[in-house]
Amino acid sequence: MTNIFIDSILRATVGKTILNIFLLILCLYPVVGSFFWFTGALSYRFLKTNKRDGEAPAIPAAEQPMVTIMIPAHNEEVMIEETITYLFEDLNYDNFEVLVMNDGSTDQTGPIIERLQLKYPRLRTVEILKNKGKAHAFNIGMYFAKGDYILSNDADTIPEPDALLKYMNFFMRDRDMNTSAVTANMDVQNRTSLLGKSQTVEFTSIVGVIKRSQTAVNDSMYAYSGANTMYKKSFLIDVGGFRQNRATEDISIAWDHQMLGAVPRFAPNIIFHMNVPETIRDLYHQRKRWAQGGTEVWLTNIKKFLRHPIEHRYQWSMFVDSTLSIIWSFFFTITSVAFIGLMVSFLITGDYERVMHGIMISFIFVTFEMFAGFMQLLAALILDHHGAKLKYLFFAPLYMLFYWMVNPITVVMTFIPALKTILGFGSGTWVSPKRQSMKK
Repeated sequence: MTNIFIDSILRATVGKTILNIFLLILCLYPVVGSFFWFTGALSYRFLKTNKRDGEAPAIPAAEQPMVTIMIPAHNEEVMIEETITYLFEDLNYDNFEVLVMNDGSTDQTGPIIERLQLKYPRLRTVEILKNKGKAHAFNIGMYFAKGDYILSNDADTIPEPDALLKYMNFFMRDRDMNTSAVTANMDVQNRTSLLGKSQTVEFTSIVGVIKRSQTAVNDSMYAYSGANTMYKKSFLIDVGGFRQNRATEDISIAWDHQMLGAVPRFAPNIIFHMNVPETIRDLYHQRKRWAQGGTEVWLTNIKKFLRHPIEHRYQWSMFVDSTLSIIWSFFFTITSVAFIGLMVSFLITGDYERVMHGIMISFIFVTFEMFAGFMQLLAALILDHHGAKLKYLFFAPLYMLFYWMVNPITVVMTFIPALKTILGFGSGTWVSPKRQSMKK
């Protein structure tokens, strides 16, 4: 009887210890994660030897592989002419076509394309009568594309003039035969607003650093950039194209490629310019879609990782980080609500000492997060564009807090919709956000 009692106590102690360790990991996850991305970015810069991200080889026109620049377009009358004109007149590449997938547009997108076709013979279009989403449009266009390589290019996105040459540098060698896609480095075009300037920092520090780190660790990548990524068409066909009912087709296909064993590449020195949301409402809706897409791929692939851990060993770091991110999002949201509730109850009962104690603990925790995030931001701004964006460091601290608060909330808010998608009730139908002229 005594032995049974002692065993029960030991099991309870071990269980409590494991729970405390797990809670400590969740508490420190953002801080440890920032230092991990910081270290990974430096490793990419100084240790990785096969980046080739700054080269633009001179390929004779007769030897240039055929590239199809595909533009999925739904009500893009504001941007479509500027983008098409830029692609034909400013790109330093000869062997390419532009294929616009007019996805059920009800504005002047169609007539604008028809007019431009008289000027640019290599401009082609496919008319889709009903809008069923970007992935649906892309999958149709994939079989009309003449090129062996397809550049996904949003209607409000323009790549740098040497982009196609730099992209092809990742596909030309024998060792590149398993390269499925190359994604470029996002540069925010509309920086006039405070939110635009803040997102300039985000895409450099959070997106850019994380992609560098993932590439440095084991050539993995959580997501391509849907706005500008060069795909090898054969690999698109191998995975059956894009999943049409997913919130984010670029995250989904990045995981599909890697679960197949293909290798994604990140090219930070291939720059493309894009518009970003300029209102809190639009930004929140964008992040909800991203969060849902991330949860969808996690739910889609969790069974594969658990059933075949050895086969997918090179993607385990990606899976573990995604798992911790989702769990931490719920942990953060629940504990934040509980903390606010406690503080309110202490204020009502007049226990001001506990209120001050709670504020001090929160301040210490946020300070650690801010320091870790600042190191990540500083490294990113120095590495990206050779330090040209350091002037935006001023906008970083507040945005880091905003990002860390919004991200877990959107994960929690979209978990049920993501689960519905996996169960077969999802939809990829899309509505283009409000556009702004790149020239303006």
